[in-house]
Amino acid sequence: MNIKIILEPSEEGGYTVTVPSLPGCISEGESREEAIRNILEAIELYLEPVEDDQTFAPNAELMELAL
Repeated sequence: MNIKIILEPSEEGGYTVTVPSLPGCISEGESREEAIRNILEAIELYLEPVEDDQTFAPNAELMELAL
């Protein structure tokens, strides 16, 4: 799966990274490499389901898809 990110230099130094397709998914880093590593982790956490917050109908099926 490929996802577009926006990497912007910060006024204070370092970089800020956002993911346009994932509202609120944002991270920072002192270098480009660190910022990219950090946003990868943020994307994984953003996409991770929170099972405690999910309620399903009695006849619902829980499935996983590989992207």
